[in-house]
Amino acid sequence: MTIEKTRGYRAFQVVNAVILSGVVIVTLYPFLNILARSFSEERYIVGGQVNLIPRGFNITTYKLVVSDSMFWTNYGNTIVYTVVATAIAMLLTTCYAYVLSKKHLRGRTFLIWVAVFTMIFSGGLIPNYVLVNGLGLTNSIWAIVLPNAISVFNLLVMKAFFEGLPHELEEAAAIDGLNTYGVLWRVVLPLSKAVIATMVLFYAVSFWNSWFTAFLYLNKTDMFPVTIYLRNLIAGATGAESAGASLSEASAAAANIQSVTIMLTVLPILAVYPFVQRYFVSGVMLGAVKG
Repeated sequence: MTIEKTRGYRAFQVVNAVILSGVVIVTLYPFLNILARSFSEERYIVGGQVNLIPRGFNITTYKLVVSDSMFWTNYGNTIVYTVVATAIAMLLTTCYAYVLSKKHLRGRTFLIWVAVFTMIFSGGLIPNYVLVNGLGLTNSIWAIVLPNAISVFNLLVMKAFFEGLPHELEEAAAIDGLNTYGVLWRVVLPLSKAVIATMVLFYAVSFWNSWFTAFLYLNKTDMFPVTIYLRNLIAGATGAESAGASLSEASAAAANIQSVTIMLTVLPILAVYPFVQRYFVSGVMLGAVKG
C-alpha cells in the first residue's frame, strides 16, 4: 500500500522533519556541552567561554579520578550491583506479571491493587530504613537490590504485553505436556524479547544511576558504587580524601569536575543503549496496545 504524496502530506513531512531535528538538537546540545566542559580548563568554564568545543585542553580531573584504585573498586561494585539487581528484578517482575496476566486467577484483582497501592503510597524513608536495618541488610548488596526489586510501572507494562499474546499457543504447549514453568520458559519468553530488552534497559539504567539507596545503607567505602564516589569527589574535601588527592588538586579541578563525573557515569550506558534501543519502541508499544 502506497501513500499518495499530496500537498498536505508533503507539508506534514517538512514540519515533522523540522520538529524532530529540533528535538535532536535540544537533546544533543547539553551532552556535547558537558563533554566540552570536561576537557576544558577551569578559567574558561568559569568565564562562560566553553560551548561545544573545549577551551584550554585539560585532562587533570580525568587523571585525578582514574588514577585512584578506589575509583575502579567502586566502578566494579556498580557493575556487580547493576547486574545482580537487574537479574533479580527481571525474575520477580516477569513471574509476577505472568501470573497477573491470567484472568482466571483467583484473587487477581487483589494482587493487582496490592501492586498499584505501593505505586501510590509508600512507608516513607524512616520506616524503610528501620525495616532494612532490622533485617540485617545494611552494608550488603541486598540493601541495594531487594528494596527496589520490582517497579510497578514495569510490572504493568509486562502484564499488558503477556495479555496480548495468543492464548492458543499456551494451550497447545500445555497439551504437549509442558507445565506452567515450561510454557513460560519455552513459549512465552521467546516471544517477549522486545519487552524483556526494554525492561532490562529500564532496570539497568535505574540501578546504575542510583546513589541514594547506597548512601543510606552502606557505610564502607570499598562497598560504595561509583555514583557515591563521584558525589564525594564533587563535595570537595570529602572527595579529595576518598580519592587520595590533596585539597589543592581538588580545588584546581573544581570548575569542570561535575562534567567529568557525568561523563564517567554515563559512558557505559551510552555504550550499551544502541544494542537495546531497537527493542525499546516495540517493547513499550506492544505492552500498551491491544489488538
